[in-house]
Amino acid sequence: MTTINIQQMMADSGVAFGTSGARGLVSQMTDQVCAAYTLAFLQGLNLAEPGQKIALGMDLRPSSPGIVQACAAAIKQAGCETIFCGALPTPALAFYAMSQHIPAIMVTGSHIPFDRNGIKFYRAEGEISKADEAAITQAVVEVAGFGEDKMPAVDSGALELYKQRYTDLFERDLLTGWRIGIYEHSSVARDCLRDILSGLSAEVISLARTDTFVPIDTEAVSETDRQRGLDWAKEYGLDAIISTDGDGDRPLIADETGNWLRGDIVGLLCARFLGADTVVTPVSCNTAIEASGAFKQVLRTRIGSPYVIAGMEQAEAEGSPSVAGFEANGGFLAGNGLQVAGRMLAALPTRDALLPALVLLAMAKRQHCKLSALTANLPQRYTASDRLQDFPTANSQVLLAQLQQDDTACASLWGKALGSVAQRDLTDGLRLTFTNGEIVHLRPSGNAPELRCYAESDNMPRARDLVNLTLHGISRQYAA
Repeated sequence: MTTINIQQMMADSGVAFGTSGARGLVSQMTDQVCAAYTLAFLQGLNLAEPGQKIALGMDLRPSSPGIVQACAAAIKQAGCETIFCGALPTPALAFYAMSQHIPAIMVTGSHIPFDRNGIKFYRAEGEISKADEAAITQAVVEVAGFGEDKMPAVDSGALELYKQRYTDLFERDLLTGWRIGIYEHSSVARDCLRDILSGLSAEVISLARTDTFVPIDTEAVSETDRQRGLDWAKEYGLDAIISTDGDGDRPLIADETGNWLRGDIVGLLCARFLGADTVVTPVSCNTAIEASGAFKQVLRTRIGSPYVIAGMEQAEAEGSPSVAGFEANGGFLAGNGLQVAGRMLAALPTRDALLPALVLLAMAKRQHCKLSALTANLPQRYTASDRLQDFPTANSQVLLAQLQQDDTACASLWGKALGSVAQRDLTDGLRLTFTNGEIVHLRPSGNAPELRCYAESDNMPRARDLVNLTLHGISRQYAA
């Protein structure tokens, strides 16, 4: 047995909690580190009762099976029983665990680069909170040695339950006559997405399937993928293109022209269709949410699903009859009281990619319109985002401190392109509103050494130009 202080292990290994879950380089995520985190979750949160069942799943990263084996060994050491749900979307594992009232562990790095991975933890009630994270980091555990354990046998019940959630929610002929492309890449959701769309009578076209892991970031769509969307829509005569990030909790949706829709606009449309009274969304999302007048209450939070979930719990505690949450990446969190054509939707307060994708398809079909027409009556506010990769967090913090305190630093970065700063918002990173009404939001990533930039303007080309102007300026500044 080896005694491990989790806080010290985090400092030594570099594997630490980010925006959502523990993440690090694959080389840092040794068997011992992964087992220690698993034991800290089970024991630190008092979940390790003898015989307690723990749902365990993974994405399609090549490093995930090895981490699963380490987690399964630790579950066994804690006196618990593993239900291995195989490779499946994170929301599918979460939905199954909540339905069975058992904890869950998902091995996934979501959208982060190929050389990294991570572990997400769920109580029986849903995602762990920031307070739970703190309890895990304070734990001290005893980790046993490792044998040559085989991969656990796969129980397909979780994936089947997830597919049934959506095939039962919508009518079986919903998508009759529509050709829908699935940008499959290495998404763990690709096969169940095909099954669901086919089950709703769509003609499905497979696009760019690969066995090599591709880290798709739905908030920072590459120029290659932008062009792919346009080309695919034209070549195949598609009504829509649907994709997700690696673990299937963030959607990427293109209309019939091949243009990818912004995640926060997808969330706005989805929440309105489901009859949400209150929406909870991070500060980085489009201000069209408030300007649309579609919701009685909009709560803004820090970026990250734990903060959105905390806001949803607050709204429900205060009596809101129907609550939804969503993020700029498009991940949709279903609270209580949401409905589809009079059918109650079971709550799933964790990011989900399939619900917003299916809702937008249902909206367009029922309104007898193209997908692109769904945004026609929304306030004309457009957001764009991108990131600087391999940008040290320390550099991000220095930059944000300068821009927060010094108007001269702002003028040096943007010149006369935006005018003066009218408002600074420090909810998460630094969100600057300028006198011309445009917004630039800078924030260090919680998952990787990256600086994210969000911009908002009254037209999309201008929003993209602001992101490019900002990131190129910062690159020059730190290259000097």
